[in-house]
Amino acid sequence: MESRARLLGHPIHQMLVVFPLGLLGGSLVFDLLAHAIDMPLMAVVAYYLILGGLVGGLLAAPFGLIDWLAIPAGTRAKSVGALHAMGNVLVLLLFAASAWLRHNEPSLPGGLAQSLSFVAVMLALVTAWLGGELVDRLGVGVSDGANLNAPSSLHNRH
Repeated sequence: MESRARLLGHPIHQMLVVFPLGLLGGSLVFDLLAHAIDMPLMAVVAYYLILGGLVGGLLAAPFGLIDWLAIPAGTRAKSVGALHAMGNVLVLLLFAASAWLRHNEPSLPGGLAQSLSFVAVMLALVTAWLGGELVDRLGVGVSDGANLNAPSSLHNRH
């Protein structure tokens, strides 16, 4: 099933999801670094990575919704896509709560803020797997003409 929202022949959602995944996942790494080397600046970096990841997630979501709406009802892809979307909404809400708890003093996030981030990253691993299942196993967002010798997506563009 070819993606409904494309840029130069490639699915926009798949292009954009790398940003929130990387930024939000990276925030956990910087939280851990803040503790490991006792450097509060790393927690500030984590806070700003969360903010960037939230923006990235909000930018990627509408394109995922466009593709999900095009999936035929009653298919496994439709239900996997719904789980993927609902899980990612929860991921963004958990990170938004973590950011809100940090906003007064980003260099000293409390245990709850960091715990929310940890749970959100664990959930994001599950939702990323679901996204991979949609694309790699179920072919959602993959060009109908995909094959090992398919021409470039820029071929025959007017």
